[in-house]
Amino acid sequence: QVQLAESGGGLVQAGGSLRLSCAASGLTFRKYGMAWFRQAPGKEREFLAASWKDGSTAYGDSVKGRFTISRDNPKNTLYLQMNSLKAEDTAVYYCGATLNPYREVGEYDYWGQGTQVTVSS
Repeated sequence: QVQLAESGGGLVQAGGSLRLSCAASGLTFRKYGMAWFRQAPGKEREFLAASWKDGSTAYGDSVKGRFTISRDNPKNTLYLQMNSLKAEDTAVYYCGATLNPYREVGEYDYWGQGTQVTVSS
């Protein structure tokens, strides 16, 4: 079955950096759009960045210029480089897989279990 496994979360000081990874299995990775979302307590899941199957990328306004998404198709892995982290970036970060280039949560077919990112101010 399809599995998405995030890793790389942790505790970091404001202004610091983290790199998240999402290892995928059970699907033809290169055929899927892959994206990162996050969800803070009491808030809705928020779109952060996507890497579409045509090689293009898209970013949410809250992370544009600070976060960079990339993918390694032969390794079936998605990455998110996060720089200049702020306290408001604290959340559980999820990767998702979709056959269509959409940002809406409901368009995603598969999700990982999430990894916690905590930014101390």
